[in-house]
Amino acid sequence: MSGFNQQVIDEFRAHGGRVGGVFDGASLLLLTTTGARSGRAHTTPAVFVRDGARLGGPHHPAWFHNLRADAHVTVELGTPEGTVERFAATAVVTEGEERERLFAEQCERDPAFAAYQAGTDRPIPVVALHRTDLTDPARHRAIAAHLVKVHDELRTELASLRAGLDSPAPALGRQLARHCLTLCGALHAHHHNEDSVFDLLQRQFPHLTGPLDRIRREHHVVARTVGELEALLASGATPAALRPEVDRLADRLEEHFAYEESQLLPALAPDA
Repeated sequence: MSGFNQQVIDEFRAHGGRVGGVFDGASLLLLTTTGARSGRAHTTPAVFVRDGARLGGPHHPAWFHNLRADAHVTVELGTPEGTVERFAATAVVTEGEERERLFAEQCERDPAFAAYQAGTDRPIPVVALHRTDLTDPARHRAIAAHLVKVHDELRTELASLRAGLDSPAPALGRQLARHCLTLCGALHAHHHNEDSVFDLLQRQFPHLTGPLDRIRREHHVVARTVGELEALLASGATPAALRPEVDRLADRLEEHFAYEESQLLPALAPDA
């Protein structure tokens, strides 16, 4: 299924949101969620209507479990101009009368959804996606506070990892491995969430175009470093072999965090 989904994703992005085959003529979007356990970004095609997005099957799809753990998602939609618009959104699982009304309307539009429901005992979820509004100064301040909070949490996790490597009898036991995997997963999730907001920030603050481009490039560099660290951990490397990679990641992260905060915080929270 992942191979099929990737073909749909590639076609969607290459043709401005238009996809052929089984999805020919369907209203389709790409939904990127953060893995509840891995912390990695996962993109999935999903059928949608303008008052929500939903997908049917014998079990809740993986993206549904992910957004229940982290409601911040990225949406990609085709535009009338033949391009793909990407924006950040918050996912809300509808309930009660609202869910019943929305699902009934979708079944009228596409009877296949009634067949999906008839084939399973679970209620098929109906998820509403609310586009993130970055025009509100209060929202700006909330983003700034969240940025500092996440950076501080990542610094703490990195310090715990380094302390484990410096212990008198360092060994890659469960605790050290957990610190490493937690840090890597948190970094993936944090940078994915940031990237989904940057396009909106750039439109709101055009003078941040240059800094945001640099931050995006740094995300790729950090991702490569994290990937190398994960590969070492998976290979059973000793703490002595891990230490240079952890130090390299720490140096890059501190420089990255400091630059990001110096550029974004004055724009988002000028009175702080």
